[in-house]
Amino acid sequence: MSTILGIDIGTSSLKAMLLDPEKGILAVRAKAYEVSIPKIGYAEQDPATWWDALKDVLAALKESDGAAYEALGAIGFSGQMHGLVLAKEDGAPVRPAILWLDQRSREELRAMEAKIAGTSMAQEIGNRISSGFAFASLLWLKEHEPASLDEAYGILCPKDWLRLKITGAFGAEAVDASSTGVFSIAQRDWAWDLIDLAGLPRRLFPEVFESTDIAGSVSRACHEETGLPEGIPVIYGAGDQPAQAIGNGIWREGRLTSNIGTGGQVSAFIRKPLVDPGMRTNTFCHAIERGYTIFGATLCSGMSMNWAKNKVFCVDSYAEINAKAASVPAGSDGLLYLPYLSGERTPHMDPDARGMFFGMTLAHEQRHFLRAVMEGVTFGLRDCMEILLSLGIDADTIIASGGGAASPLWLQIQADILKRPIRVSTVSEQACLGACILAGVGTGIFSGVEEACGRFVTMSDAVWEPIPENSAIYDERYEVFKKLYAQTKDLMHQ
Repeated sequence: MSTILGIDIGTSSLKAMLLDPEKGILAVRAKAYEVSIPKIGYAEQDPATWWDALKDVLAALKESDGAAYEALGAIGFSGQMHGLVLAKEDGAPVRPAILWLDQRSREELRAMEAKIAGTSMAQEIGNRISSGFAFASLLWLKEHEPASLDEAYGILCPKDWLRLKITGAFGAEAVDASSTGVFSIAQRDWAWDLIDLAGLPRRLFPEVFESTDIAGSVSRACHEETGLPEGIPVIYGAGDQPAQAIGNGIWREGRLTSNIGTGGQVSAFIRKPLVDPGMRTNTFCHAIERGYTIFGATLCSGMSMNWAKNKVFCVDSYAEINAKAASVPAGSDGLLYLPYLSGERTPHMDPDARGMFFGMTLAHEQRHFLRAVMEGVTFGLRDCMEILLSLGIDADTIIASGGGAASPLWLQIQADILKRPIRVSTVSEQACLGACILAGVGTGIFSGVEEACGRFVTMSDAVWEPIPENSAIYDERYEVFKKLYAQTKDLMHQ
């Protein structure tokens, strides 16, 4: 029986999973890397970093599971969304990739928003264009680095560039393409009128395919450099948000997932496009059944905790953080945290939003600040969920994923603040599993996503139920949390 390789290109690490269709998950390997911040508000990565990480991860898999590695029958992808890679015809990057965290394009966005105001273009793309979206980054490059656009053969999202390196074939797929901000979600094609209005060359935008379509196969050049067996079929793959949802068993309507990764999302699968009238959420194409995903997105969720751990409090481990935060009561004795370290998307769509701790007293210690970060990030997720509820999207239970799902304390905080039971998958790398499932469906190894999820997605027996007394405290604190942004917005902008 052929095995399946699922590759997830994250913001802070690359992970790969070997899946046996009969035995299940055989191995997962990962390689961490950093985000480059050349200036305040910038966020970049050299695509070669992803390629080097992939080679290291593949070597580790081959060493530990050589027989399964040689039996590969399909390769799939999941990847960080929105980012922009400018590539030459041979695949070489023109410049470092601009990531979803990047905020440099504020002025260009304001000018573009004025151009499309009153037109149907915003509804066509189904999203407010945000800094960090590939379209916003292209507008900045057109203004500040036009030579880079002249040199480029095409644009790619991060996982599309890695797939190009493996197959030698250019191409985009609907999930990531819809996350660029210059894509018609209903037509599932580039928003050509908007591209023309922006004065961008049409030649930069590659043909768009669906996630389970076969993009090509492992090239000889890739085989010689990585050891991947030549000729293995490679599917187009998907952005990480729908991939991790599939890895959590969410393939139909009526389920919600809460993800605390580098950023954070509360999301749902929907069959027809639904757009928030206030454009506070994102609606993108989904990886299956030509469906859609709607979600609220926050920029600094797990990254907030990483910042607190490594740059502010210098705590040795996340286990230590959990132990210290658990010693503090719900509400952190009045201390609140706004997680807007890189601006914020849902619900404010404000690149100039800024983070803060509020309510500090002499009684507060390190442990209070650590718990306040967990609570503030979760308040941001509640902002996302409240909008989905207003659109008629709800679920009795929320499936939690990402690094935040590894902390029982943070899972309880989510249950208390979101006021829903929280469950978690027994699979720790849901985006990798989603990539494997999509590859298996695309190559016929699985009959469909439902079959694959039924076989490989299992939930932990543990359920984190809301504690009513905590939820009451958090309801009060959440009202203050919302007022903090509203009452300091002008100061943030100054």
